[in-house]
Amino acid sequence: MKIACFGECMVELSGQPLQRTFGGDTLNTALYLARLGRPRGIEVCYATALGVDTISQDMLTSWQNEQIDTRMVRQLPHKLPGLYLVETEPSGRRHYHYWRNDSAAKFYFADFQSPLEQAIERREIDVLYISGISLAILAEEAKAVLVTLVEKHHQQGGKVIFDNNFRPQLWTAKQAQYWYSQVLPFVDIALLTEQDELRIWGEGDSVGRCQQFGCDEVVIKRGSAPCIVATGLQSSQPHITQVAAQHVKTVIDSTASGDAFAAGYLAGRLAGSSATAAAELGHQLAALVLQHEGAIIPLEAMKGVLS
Repeated sequence: MKIACFGECMVELSGQPLQRTFGGDTLNTALYLARLGRPRGIEVCYATALGVDTISQDMLTSWQNEQIDTRMVRQLPHKLPGLYLVETEPSGRRHYHYWRNDSAAKFYFADFQSPLEQAIERREIDVLYISGISLAILAEEAKAVLVTLVEKHHQQGGKVIFDNNFRPQLWTAKQAQYWYSQVLPFVDIALLTEQDELRIWGEGDSVGRCQQFGCDEVVIKRGSAPCIVATGLQSSQPHITQVAAQHVKTVIDSTASGDAFAAGYLAGRLAGSSATAAAELGHQLAALVLQHEGAIIPLEAMKGVLS
């Protein structure tokens, strides 16, 4: 099982004194999925654009050390990764300050056919994973290219996974509505953060909306509240249930907990687990991430979920 994740990884500055790490929603999910996927027969590749600078090379090396396939990464001269600064409140809530207007990832589909387009053309991947941020960072023409890729992969029989991650700094709710509406008809599994659904669509039935678009499986992430898992939405007998989150006594840092849940859920589902068992794995990994600083926790902290 080979899954390609497309998006942006950025340089992260955080802590006191400041430390340099990296993160990004789809990269966080790809990395955790690579760790979980190894014993489950899941191969993860990451598609993005970086520069040719030493920081970009450090990113590539770190991904390769995690056994992520980086052959779909483009390296563009005269471009650099985006950067963000994190301020953390005592409660663990974070505030982000971004410098990404000329980020290399924005230009992934520029000039010539990208490695991801070539891989889909050759039917080399089984699953394509993107998020709302994957779309938001791109220029309008590049958004259309990505939607076309999603449609083509779906029509070829591949699975499409979409996470609704929404950043109001990148675009408006109305713009997100339009582009999400272009993607959702080709999505097999929709991973939705409840708060982002409200920001984009307002009040409404998220499961019903996705069902109308054609999605067969929807998971609504609700933080410490039970997630909602809906399966078989295109069948005559849909099944909707709730799966309780794991209690975390002290939240150190909320960064990437939703991305980690997505990785756990996908690791379970792609390996053949039930939706309930997959959600339990997602909650288990998210709880671990909440108890560590930064987007990526040490591998040894995941021992309890790797088998």
